[in-house]
Amino acid sequence: MRRVRYYRYGGPEVLTLEEVDTPVRGLGQVLLRTEAIGANFVDTKFRRGAGSIFNRPLPGILTGDVVGTVEAVGPGVAGELTGQRVATLAEDAFADYVVADAAWLAPVPDGVDLGTATTLPMAAPLALRTLRLGRVAPGETVLVHAAAGGIGHLAVQLAKLLGAGTVIATAGSAAKLEFTRELGADVAVDYSDADWPEHVRKAAPNGVDVVLDSVGGQILQQSFEVLAPLGRVVVFGAASGELNAVPVTQLFGLKQVVGYSLLGWRAARPDLARQDMEEAAVYFADGRLRTAVHAQLPLVDAVTAHRILEERSHLGRILLLP
Repeated sequence: MRRVRYYRYGGPEVLTLEEVDTPVRGLGQVLLRTEAIGANFVDTKFRRGAGSIFNRPLPGILTGDVVGTVEAVGPGVAGELTGQRVATLAEDAFADYVVADAAWLAPVPDGVDLGTATTLPMAAPLALRTLRLGRVAPGETVLVHAAAGGIGHLAVQLAKLLGAGTVIATAGSAAKLEFTRELGADVAVDYSDADWPEHVRKAAPNGVDVVLDSVGGQILQQSFEVLAPLGRVVVFGAASGELNAVPVTQLFGLKQVVGYSLLGWRAARPDLARQDMEEAAVYFADGRLRTAVHAQLPLVDAVTAHRILEERSHLGRILLLP
């Protein structure tokens, strides 16, 4: 089978397509024949290598949200899973076949498109849980950073579904800002503009109630400036590569911050993590939530996929098709 890895750090060109044996499923695992892979931006950071907060040993693997059919099951897994179409967040995902933990497979109903299917195990449940942790109440104002990305574009829609009165989306280009408006954002702000907090203040003079941030760095620091008293910041990434200290003095203004990790959530509250997957699937099924796909590329074009991700020009998901 074919697999993509990298054996040195660097730009997209270090990604290597190679022929290897089909992986062996272990205890509690299944073997999937891959149909589509949703690429994740964080892997471009790991691929760049040490010297930042993103560190992964060589040879480097690429994670992804895999849609596929269960070809075989390992010890401890029910045999009836064989032949089922599922989706999962997998390590070493850029391949014709992958192994994955059976415990976190998301069923893919008939008729579900590939873009939507890739969001069922990770992106949609993550976006939903960050809003839940932010305790979004009806009528509140929600600020979503990186709102045109794979997770952000779902968070914009889900914020509305959960009753947010005003959703403010930030992104880094005119095309992305228009994209977020089409998804339902009430206000769109370019966060590459040094004055972006002022634009947010004009839209929300009393401050925003909830901020979802996966960027970190200066964007996170400035988010506290536009947060209302009793407002909540939910941090679930640091795409900027900067890990700034949370400004404690800002918290004295009755402001709150909570961190989120999908894997951490699964370990701490597996019951609620599964509910998140089920709830997100319902929103897709009844048409209230949709996934945007920016590009579908063959597996051999993994380099192109990473270039698009690093250019930050994509709207929604980038899929690889073996």
